[in-house]
Amino acid sequence: MKILYHHRTASKDGQAVHIDEMIHSLRELGHEVRVVAPGQGAEADSSANRGAQMGADVSWVQRLRQRLPKAIYELLEFGYSLLAYWRLAKAAKEFKPDVIYERYNLFLLAGLMLKKRTGLPLLLEVNAPLAQERGQFGGLSLTWLARWSEGLVWRGADFVLPVTAVLGGLVQQAGVVPERIVVIPNGINEDHFATAPTAEQAKQALGWQKALVLGFTGFVRDWHGMDHVIRWMAGADAPLDAKLLIVGDGPARTDLEHLAQELNLGDRVRFTGVVARDQVPAYVAAFDIALQPAVVAYASPLKLFEYLALAKAVVAPNQPNIAEVLEHDRNALLFDPNEIGALARALARLSNDSELRLRLGGGAYDTISRLDLTWLGNAKRVVKLAARAGAKDRAATLMTS
Repeated sequence: MKILYHHRTASKDGQAVHIDEMIHSLRELGHEVRVVAPGQGAEADSSANRGAQMGADVSWVQRLRQRLPKAIYELLEFGYSLLAYWRLAKAAKEFKPDVIYERYNLFLLAGLMLKKRTGLPLLLEVNAPLAQERGQFGGLSLTWLARWSEGLVWRGADFVLPVTAVLGGLVQQAGVVPERIVVIPNGINEDHFATAPTAEQAKQALGWQKALVLGFTGFVRDWHGMDHVIRWMAGADAPLDAKLLIVGDGPARTDLEHLAQELNLGDRVRFTGVVARDQVPAYVAAFDIALQPAVVAYASPLKLFEYLALAKAVVAPNQPNIAEVLEHDRNALLFDPNEIGALARALARLSNDSELRLRLGGGAYDTISRLDLTWLGNAKRVVKLAARAGAKDRAATLMTS
C-alpha cells in the first residue's frame, strides 16, 4: 500500500515519538510511506529523528505565538492549510497514494481538502480535542472557527482514530457515527526497550545503587501533580532511601526544584533535563515506582506504555481513560484522584511492599502482549482500516457511475 502521511508537528516530544514510530512501523510492514510535514521534504525519513532530544521545543513557533495577538496567530494557522494542501496535492500527484493518513491538528484542513478533490480515503489520527484543550489551557480567540474546523475535519474523514475511548466519545458528540470511530492507543517499540539495562545497572549509573527510585518521564507541567510527590518525599511516610528522578523538562521544573530545596531534599530529587529519546529506556530502567500522578481525561499517556514495557510498578489515577489500559492491583496501583491523600497512601503502600511492586511489574509487562500495545500492532490496524476505506470508496464510485 502507498500511504501519504501528513502532519503539522515540529516539536520533538511525545508527538514526535508517535509520528516516527508509526511511519517506521508502516514501512517495516512493507508499505511505502511519503511524509509531508513542516520543514522537511516529502521523502523525510522518520529514523533521522530517533536521536532527537525529547522535550525540546520549536523556539520560533513559541516566540511567534507569544508575540502575536491570538486571533492573528490562529488565522495564520488556518491559512497554513492552503500551503499544506499545495504540498500535499503535489506529493499525491507524484506518489499516487492509496490513502491519506493525517495527524489531526487545529485549523488543519489540508487532508480533507485533498480527499474532497481526489476521492482518496482519509484516516485521521486524533490525540486530543484541540479546540477544547487550547481553550482551556492555551487560550483561544477564534473559538467558533476552531470548533467549526475541528468538527468539519472529524466528520469528513473515512475513519477517525482517537487514542482513547473517552476521546472517541467526544468525537461522536461532534457528529461522527460510531462505525467510523476506531480507538488506537499509543504503543511501544519493543526492540527499543529490549536494550535497556537492568535496574541495578541503571541505578549504578545514577549513583543510587541502594535507593528506592520513584520516576516520572516527559514534559512536566503544573497539572501533572509532581509537587504532591515531592511533598510526600519530605514526609514521614517516605522511606529515607527514596529518591525521585524526573526525566525531562518543562515549565513546572523551576517551581519543583525550588520546592525540593525548601523541603531540604537535596540530592533525593533529581532532574535530568532534556534527554535524547534513545536514552529514555536507560533512565526508566532505574525506576522502582513509575509515576503518572495526574492526566487529562481523554489522553493516552505515552509514558505509561514505556513503564509497562519495562515491567515497572505504576501509580496512576483511577479514571476512565487510564482504566482502558490499567487495572487496579493487576498491572498498576490506581488511586482516586478526587480523594485527598489517596496518592500519598498509594506511594507509601508501594514503597514498603517489594513483593507488590514485583507482582504489579509483571502484570504491567504482560499487558503489552495481552493488548498488543505496540506500534507495529497499531500499524497493522491502520492498514486494515485503510483497505476498508479504499474498498468502501471504490464501491461508492461504482454505485454512482
